[in-house]
Amino acid sequence: MAQPKVKVGDKIPDDLYFGILNNNEDNPRKITSHEVFKGKKVILFGIPGAFTSVCSSKHLPQFVQNFDKFKDKGINTIACTAVNDPYVLREWANTHKVESKVLMLSDGEMSFHSALGLTQHLPFSGERGLRFSMFIDDGVIKILNIEEPGPLSYKISGPENMLKLLEELEKK
Repeated sequence: MAQPKVKVGDKIPDDLYFGILNNNEDNPRKITSHEVFKGKKVILFGIPGAFTSVCSSKHLPQFVQNFDKFKDKGINTIACTAVNDPYVLREWANTHKVESKVLMLSDGEMSFHSALGLTQHLPFSGERGLRFSMFIDDGVIKILNIEEPGPLSYKISGPENMLKLLEELEKK
């Protein structure tokens, strides 16, 4: 596992990229971090992999369930990233009936996770992303929750903790 290179107050580099694939598209397309974060309030959560146990039973479904609470807080976008290809993320989103509530950002080439030092090695899976969540305001990280390495760690990166931290941030 690389040491996280990112901290609260850092700006997400504009030139990182993801792959996205919507239901009406045949081929993935590239979207830059600048396009995702510039001028927006974004909740981004990262998972070790689509269709894995904690990611499928808790992390993604809980963010979908809390969609309205985040919108009420002025969040423009909730996004999920994983070291999976865009086709896998699209099918995973369809399986969980995500609809347009969560933007699925494929980091199959690990450009985002590697640049921010959010990687880990998992047995039988190879290099994957750490589980995390962050609040990004106009490209700047305002809240960052990084879980301990491992596929099952899930203590601080969920939506309930993020909503609590957003409340605290509003009070400052």
